[in-house]
Amino acid sequence: MAKITWSEIDEAPALATYAFLPIVRAFCKGTGVGVETTDISLSGRILANFPENLTEEQKVADNLAALGELVQKPEANIIKLPNISASVPQLQAAIAELQEKGHDIPSYPEEATTDAEIKLQTRYAKCLGSAVNPVLREGNSDRRAAAAVKKFAQKNPHRMMQDWPAPGTSKCRVAHMDHGDFYETEKSVTMEKADTVKIQFVDEAGHITVKKDGLALLDGEIIDSSVMHVAALREFYAKTAQEAKEKDVLLSLHLKATMMKISDPIMFGHAVSVYFKDALEKHADTLASIGANPNLGMGDILNKLNKLPADKKAEIEADINACYEGQAALAMVDSRKNITNLHVPNDVIVDASMPNVVRDGGRMWNRQDELQDTIAMVPDRCYATIYREIIENANKNGQFNPATMGSVANVGLMAQKAEEYGSHDKTFEAPSAGKFQVVNSAGEVLMEQSVSTGDIYRSSQAKDIPIKDWVKLAVKRAKASGEPAIFWLDEKRGHDTEIIKKVNKYLPEFDTAGLDIRIMDPVSAMKFTLDRVRKGENTISVTGNVLRDYLTDLFPILELGTSARMLSIVPLLAGGGLFETGAGGSAPKHVQQFLKEGHIRWDSLGEYCALVPSLEQAASADNNPKAAILAETLDAAIGEYLENQKLPSRKVKEIDNRGGTFYLAFYWAQALAAQDKDAAMKARFADVAAEIEKNVDKIDAELIDCQGSPVDIGGYFRPDKVKAAAAMRPSTTLNAIIDAM
Repeated sequence: MAKITWSEIDEAPALATYAFLPIVRAFCKGTGVGVETTDISLSGRILANFPENLTEEQKVADNLAALGELVQKPEANIIKLPNISASVPQLQAAIAELQEKGHDIPSYPEEATTDAEIKLQTRYAKCLGSAVNPVLREGNSDRRAAAAVKKFAQKNPHRMMQDWPAPGTSKCRVAHMDHGDFYETEKSVTMEKADTVKIQFVDEAGHITVKKDGLALLDGEIIDSSVMHVAALREFYAKTAQEAKEKDVLLSLHLKATMMKISDPIMFGHAVSVYFKDALEKHADTLASIGANPNLGMGDILNKLNKLPADKKAEIEADINACYEGQAALAMVDSRKNITNLHVPNDVIVDASMPNVVRDGGRMWNRQDELQDTIAMVPDRCYATIYREIIENANKNGQFNPATMGSVANVGLMAQKAEEYGSHDKTFEAPSAGKFQVVNSAGEVLMEQSVSTGDIYRSSQAKDIPIKDWVKLAVKRAKASGEPAIFWLDEKRGHDTEIIKKVNKYLPEFDTAGLDIRIMDPVSAMKFTLDRVRKGENTISVTGNVLRDYLTDLFPILELGTSARMLSIVPLLAGGGLFETGAGGSAPKHVQQFLKEGHIRWDSLGEYCALVPSLEQAASADNNPKAAILAETLDAAIGEYLENQKLPSRKVKEIDNRGGTFYLAFYWAQALAAQDKDAAMKARFADVAAEIEKNVDKIDAELIDCQGSPVDIGGYFRPDKVKAAAAMRPSTTLNAIIDAM
């Protein structure tokens, strides 16, 4: 029997699983396809990390490690839903919830001073950021809009696009550094033979501290090093804030503190400390004594003030509030709650926030809850320039039209932890002036970076076999689609220079006859792509891991209204498949609405789409025609789901995720009843489709009538399974039909 492994994850997509998975299991019954779940949620990862603290009933297996082994086997067939890329505040909230539920796990030490606290911090680091992705991504990424999804989006363009003002009149721009950033300092080497290297820090007195030892590199592997000079960063922040003030536009910051969990939180903290400089410097000693940390945002600082006597708290709050006067207004995340762009680092996710700036006409929300032009700070030039280019294009040519714009698919290099932005275990804050060195086993210095106190050093790796596979996948996609495939690589970047050499080496090994395959720097690639997008023409972007993330949010948000509707296939190097289901960035708001008024607007289209190639793989791997029929009919059902617009509404007492999943099941049963390739399946699903059709109005009513009141699911990060299942399967009529299958 073919086995599909379905990940149990977090927030809205986790809740949606309670509605969809029983249907999948019922439909697959008797077809030679089994579905099992595995818990890799944030709370599950935390519990798996501390088995010695838990009772037998409370223990959770290290499922992530088990999946990490499975992806290296040819039988792997995994549907991976989006996890929380946990920031420290999210980690702390999850820990607190688990402790309230009676799990004896330690609190996270923000300020680690003792050896025990440092050890505990390191242990919890396994749960932070995108901890899941590097383990599972033993293949490169093929992301694109499914044909039915794109066709629907053009026929029914989303209504979120805001007009740009008259050409050239918007004050919006992307501000980035022009010196002292990672882009300028990046160095890169390709290993001529396998070796073990170390990263060490040498202070001005010559004292050596080994920061990373035993780093095994393979023959042909690329290793980089780069530095963000914080004096230049702070100068950039201050200068840009002054510009925003003079131009009377909002100031906004766009980083990825959840993914790049050492470098970007520090860069975020510098933005906070520059903007609120007067107050934070005046009260530096007091704030240090209560553990207030700018890297965790102004929200953390304000929360820590509760530790102080009321008069001292009021004094500091008044000085913080005074910082807003006479400075550029900050973009708001939630103006009703006075939550600014500098409040919480995990609210500032560049790949989600910058597409919204384009979508909203170069604007973000101000304190009056109105859209206003913004200067968007994206400090490092490695990728800031692509956002600069699309903002300038929209300012010149007007808003993009979802009804006519072309698609931008992506082939992304990510297999075997391919990095280009610095891995967390190789990113360090300079303790003093000195230099970071990458040293080989013979004691030779491969790369060296001079630093001042507080500068951010990072190093990254990319192995040779994944790079060759990435080139092969790009050729395969170009051949299958007939569309140009553009490698977004900048010969002025150390990392990209080494990658370009490998692309030029491996391309001739594949049949590229008649294909349009080019290498362009990111700005040129963006110009080329946008020109085609505006003509309604499709393009394949072939990129590293970060641009894969950024572009597969940017274009789908403009084209489809959300990146959650992208088909995301990871052909694993060992021969199996990982099928990802889109982004979960808005999932927290969906859960909040559900708990408040019993309406969950998460759209499971990503899950529906991912299941199609998963079933196709099950069919080919097991030579199983029934699985092939399930895939073919599900694809048809997705078309009906879109055509009949059964997508979740944002409003209570209208169709939500549960209703959407019901209709998907209805259309799937109808498609199975209509097929003639398997008589037994036809007969079985004819009865199911007829039973559902007879009860459509009743099921509809049950799925609407349950809305409008608060819902108790027994927890945010770790809901009670019985309560969550009851909340997500409120139609007794539908449940009876599905459970009887």
